[in-house]
Amino acid sequence: MKLIIQIPCYNEEETLPGVIDDLPHELPGIDEIEYLVIDDGSTDGTVKVARNIGVHHVVSLGSNQGCGAAFLLGIRKCVELGADIIVNTDGDNQYKGRCIKDLIVPIIEGKADIVVGTRPIEKIEHFSWTKKKLQRLGSLVARHFSGTDVPDTTSGFRAYSSGAAMRLHILNRYSHTLETIIQAGHMNMLICHVHIEVNPKTRGSRLMSSMWQYIWHSASIILRSYIRYRPMRTFFYFSLIPGLAGFTICLRFLYFFFITKSSGYVQSLILAAILIIIAFLLIALGILADLTGTNRKLIEEILYFVRRNQMQAQNRKRQDE
Repeated sequence: MKLIIQIPCYNEEETLPGVIDDLPHELPGIDEIEYLVIDDGSTDGTVKVARNIGVHHVVSLGSNQGCGAAFLLGIRKCVELGADIIVNTDGDNQYKGRCIKDLIVPIIEGKADIVVGTRPIEKIEHFSWTKKKLQRLGSLVARHFSGTDVPDTTSGFRAYSSGAAMRLHILNRYSHTLETIIQAGHMNMLICHVHIEVNPKTRGSRLMSSMWQYIWHSASIILRSYIRYRPMRTFFYFSLIPGLAGFTICLRFLYFFFITKSSGYVQSLILAAILIIIAFLLIALGILADLTGTNRKLIEEILYFVRRNQMQAQNRKRQDE
């Protein structure tokens, strides 16, 4: 069984050696371990450092495209290289490499497709009180929308089976953590979590310049991902707002027209009609989005079988060589 540990990097020449030194060279149930560095357009010596310290594979995006794009390129390359298990860790040395042995056990035993490393959020000293509470709140919302029970949905320390990796499609370049959880949950993949340890802080976060930016991006990712996989339900909920408002205003008009015999209130009737029409349009959009989603699922299945066949062909070629 082959394990590839991928490390998305953006200007990590100082921390990358520590990350590599901390990674395991052998693990129970694993025959081969290789490292892959994904260079996200670094302007320092990250690529040179990676090659000098003996990283097996280095790929580059050419320009800084974001963590999500680097992650997606990484798992595609890992599948191409014949990985049975892919572990994603960060280039800032946030996670302890020795925890990888716990991360991959559920996949080796066939109990999970994706394993998320759960950080001890409350014990991380460099996390402020506000950040800890927002992490908990964000994970609660993500669990609700994904239908999973992962306590730390923003943790980037994860293990993926090759089958799960071939099914993932990341559309957001900002980050992959929330989108992959929601996507995997709606694809009915087996997801579990294990407790991990973290290292002291080495640098500030590059994913967010402020707390409000982080909240905005996270909320946007969760909402867009949920709409993508549950469009009919989402647009139905949206339609309830104008629909109920229009229905209430319509009842008000009927009350004055039939009970009090008052004339006028035509403006209320027009407003009610507009709101009800908006509600019907939202439901129609939900139906169209649901039909589009069916086509997307078929395309995803086709892509999965193409990737699986390519991987099997490459494995046979390697065995022949």
